[in-house]
Amino acid sequence: MLPLSLLFASAILLGCFHSIFEADVTATGNKTKSWTGNEIRETFLKFFESKGHRRVRSSSLVPHGDPTLLFTNAGMNQFKDVFLGLEKRDYTRATTAQKCVRAGGKHNDLENVGFTKRHHTFFEMLGNFSFGDYFKKDAIACAWELLTSTDWFAIPKDKLYITVFGGAEVAPGNTLGVDEEAKKFWLEQNVPADRIVPIPGLKDNFWAMGDNGPCGPCSEIFYDMGPAASEEGHADCKFPCDCGRYVEIWNLVFMQFNRDASGTLTPLPKPCVDTGMGLERVGAVLQGVISNYDTDLFVPLTKRAAVLCGVDFNREEQLEEGKGGAASLRVIADHARATTFLITDGVLPSNEGRGYVLRKIIRRAIRHGRLLGQEKSFLSDMVLAVTDLMGRAYPELLESRERVRKMVESEETRFARTLSVALTKLDDLIERAIEGLEGAPNEAISIALGGAADSQVEGQRERARKLDGQEAFRLYDTFGLPIDFIQDAARDAGVEIDQAAFDDAMLEQRTKARASWKGGSKDSVNPGYAKIAETFKTEKDFYHSTKTKDARIEAIISKNGPVHELKPGESGEVVLDRTVIYAESGGQISDTGAFYDNSESQLLAEVTGAYYPVAGLVAHKVIAKETLRVGDRVSVVADAERRNRVMRNHTGTHLVHAALRNILGTHVKQAGSLNAPDRLRFDFSHFAHVDAEELRDIEQQVNDEIRHNTQITTDITSLDNALASGALAFFGDKYPDANVRVVTIPDERAPRGFYSKELCGGTHVHKAGDIGVLKIVGEESVAAGVRRIEAVTGIGALEHFQKQAEILTKLQQQLNVGEDAVLAHVEKLSQTVKQLEKELAGQKRKGALSQLDDLASSAQTIKGTKAVIGQVANIDREAFRQLVDSLRQKLGSGVVVLGMPDGEKAALIAGVTKDLTAKVNAGKLLQAIVKPVGGKGGGRPDLAEGGVEGTAALEMALRSVPSLLEPLL
Repeated sequence: MLPLSLLFASAILLGCFHSIFEADVTATGNKTKSWTGNEIRETFLKFFESKGHRRVRSSSLVPHGDPTLLFTNAGMNQFKDVFLGLEKRDYTRATTAQKCVRAGGKHNDLENVGFTKRHHTFFEMLGNFSFGDYFKKDAIACAWELLTSTDWFAIPKDKLYITVFGGAEVAPGNTLGVDEEAKKFWLEQNVPADRIVPIPGLKDNFWAMGDNGPCGPCSEIFYDMGPAASEEGHADCKFPCDCGRYVEIWNLVFMQFNRDASGTLTPLPKPCVDTGMGLERVGAVLQGVISNYDTDLFVPLTKRAAVLCGVDFNREEQLEEGKGGAASLRVIADHARATTFLITDGVLPSNEGRGYVLRKIIRRAIRHGRLLGQEKSFLSDMVLAVTDLMGRAYPELLESRERVRKMVESEETRFARTLSVALTKLDDLIERAIEGLEGAPNEAISIALGGAADSQVEGQRERARKLDGQEAFRLYDTFGLPIDFIQDAARDAGVEIDQAAFDDAMLEQRTKARASWKGGSKDSVNPGYAKIAETFKTEKDFYHSTKTKDARIEAIISKNGPVHELKPGESGEVVLDRTVIYAESGGQISDTGAFYDNSESQLLAEVTGAYYPVAGLVAHKVIAKETLRVGDRVSVVADAERRNRVMRNHTGTHLVHAALRNILGTHVKQAGSLNAPDRLRFDFSHFAHVDAEELRDIEQQVNDEIRHNTQITTDITSLDNALASGALAFFGDKYPDANVRVVTIPDERAPRGFYSKELCGGTHVHKAGDIGVLKIVGEESVAAGVRRIEAVTGIGALEHFQKQAEILTKLQQQLNVGEDAVLAHVEKLSQTVKQLEKELAGQKRKGALSQLDDLASSAQTIKGTKAVIGQVANIDREAFRQLVDSLRQKLGSGVVVLGMPDGEKAALIAGVTKDLTAKVNAGKLLQAIVKPVGGKGGGRPDLAEGGVEGTAALEMALRSVPSLLEPLL
């Protein structure tokens, strides 16, 4: 059969991809303006700023504080708590250009990307939002003005169509009629009535945040791309035909109702607006093309992909229809955008959760590069193209450019190694399926199956002729081989895949993936907090003190909801009007402490922790010692010593971060942290082991700053000013536009006047010297491209040194040597142990060879050929192989098949002397032995290894050997 490297090449020639040739589309009619994607984005935002909206920067692709989402997939995600009434901001109108990814969970467009005109993994959603401010009338007027006014986009009105909610049963027995209100406001914009189409049902023109909660009708705006855009060849179809001619460019969502568990809709007291316009789609409209991929948001990337893959861009475009690589170029362009943005926002390739989706995106891009004939690294260079194209709109891309490039290059190298192994395994799978159980007599198969009937034997033969579905799935899932390639390779070899087994494995993997994505299982916030948040926020005094008096209990929440009191011994959550208890956030764990009466003589409650159930509220987890009632006044005391230990570690984390960037490079970015009383833990992006010398330099530099003992400063400023001053921000975190805290560790010796400057809401020591000392106690890898440092400070460092000294003293006593001689004595003992282990292994091998004569004497003769078939025990794998080799030598000419129990499994080795390999192939023989009992194995013609599950399967396999050998000899 052909090697798979040739099959890959033939896949290109045969055309493993297809797309639709796209004719030109009529321009929008705005002859005086040629729009770029960057201009469209900026114009949208400026338009809504002129209408009193606050321009809000895009949130991270990793949703902050929303465990139900894998990725940010809509503009409204960052405002979810605002819409739910859980958070209030200092503006009621907002506009954004939001980064979005849809490549996992229910919003999964991955397999369509590249083969349609408008599917993407990464895209930008332009949006305007009203939080109880304007509603349908103004939202519709703004949308129409932006789209059609000659001062703005100037899209011809006769190219636009409108849909409104056409009515539906929103709950059993509860029907909501046509959205006549929205229709009226569209008519007021002079949109012809025949261009306003009610769409019945809940699928397209009704939006809901969930089964319960805010919901309401939608109104969508469509653009007529003309007959050339029809994917069904329609020459004169009418709106709303879904052939591809009429493209939705903007969706206006009117959050008008609250839906309860019974399905009843109650009008919201302050209805809201959430709109979304896909930049890529409106870009196609304003640039006069049908496909999003023909806009300037993609063409520079597809052209760069063509150069990197060594193909002619124009030729591939002309040869579309399955004969060229245009679809692969589109896949690479799209996936390069998603990869660059996801890694920039802190997602790293891994085998679960977000990292698993990212790895699939990267490997799909690499596969399409290989379809174009590029087997070398290229995707890391696409990262540079993406940052060049989009870095002005998203400056974080430029800051992370080199880090992302290295990460992708590392993943490409990893996948190349994986793919090489996978292709070899696929060749082996196909060969095994071709051979099946040919040559194995029915009697041997029956014995191996424990005395199976003829029908069962034939069934086993049929299954053996198929490519193992579970193994094929493993090549797809673990090694990244595409299923269509596996199918093509099997088909070319005349082998059928066991599709049912493949599908079962796929289902099992998806179930495991859902289980590994723990976010969706997080408990939802008690709805009682939303109501509390409407009236006030907790005043936070923990930056300045660990004690406060006369704090008022505003609310008590039990597991069943709000209550008026907690009795002694009961647990619950308490909201105060002000507190000195730090609530867990930003990697710093919460304070613990207590509530007392105002004289601090009577303990009222133990505080075991605190958190933010909604923005602005601190919930104290308490165990009541006396009765607590809403309205009571209490003294709040945080554990000051515990707080001090946490602060030393938190400031230590900032110092470690700065030292890492100084010594390893500015590609280092925080990927997670923990600041606890007993230690600090800092995860960071880096591609290599941090060696002992680098760790010493990092530790030395941090302690130099501690001894320098500068006064640490905290400033409150705007986010833009903070970033402009050089403060580090982490794009997986959520920051307000105003009133961000900037923690600075000054150093007049540094070029910029500071050693560290970060956005941080945690508590810190007053002077660097308050830390005392920092000792790094561990460094390890936690994921691909992510390292972890653990360290201790202050009292924790002292405890660490004391423990190390105690261990050293005990070693001295055990070895009866002085401190200076401990290391040499341990090395001597280590060498002694290695020598003893070597001698023990030799004794085991001698023990194995002592069985040689007994096994040789048990040889049976099959058609004139000697065959040793038996079991051995209590030897290691190397001795097992050596025993088989020795038996072959002793026999001179013959076959050896030995089995060895190994825990819950069993190993088998088949050996054939050179003179017999033309008749008996050890690899094929072993496959025939183990396959009927569910085992696996293979190898060379003279030596092969395999395994089965358990001793019963081993015994059945060995019993079948004589009948398998007879027809071969």
